[in-house]
Amino acid sequence: MGQVTATAEKTVKASPQRVLEAVGDYDGVRARTLTGHFSEYEVREGGKGAGTVVHWKLAATGKRVRDCLMSVSVPDANTLVERYANSSMVTTWTVSPAGDGTRVRVTTTWRGASGIGGFFERTFAPRGLQRIYDEQLAKLASELAG
Repeated sequence: MGQVTATAEKTVKASPQRVLEAVGDYDGVRARTLTGHFSEYEVREGGKGAGTVVHWKLAATGKRVRDCLMSVSVPDANTLVERYANSSMVTTWTVSPAGDGTRVRVTTTWRGASGIGGFFERTFAPRGLQRIYDEQLAKLASELAG
């Protein structure tokens, strides 16, 4: 089993603090910036930042749907972490100043399968997840521009 990593990033016109607040606003901004790949979205505890527990289903492909229950932590002023309750999956949102805006980077890692299935997972899953994140980051940028 090897580690699988998917990453996407975008620079948005807002301060790092505003971006991190938006990423951690599961009751508002995050719900509005989900793509069509997400369904059954539900905030189960909290709703803003650390301590939030949120559920969704993610359809990375037409055949592959992952039921996600995520617990949120904010380890520092530039980072928000979502840990999947039932697997090794961790998604980290990192913000950093970038000129007159903020660079937002989202990275998801998990322990992949072994064998030929693992090879295909490591080869194709990151690209698919990156496309989903690219779309979500574009929606976030639009949300923060308004």
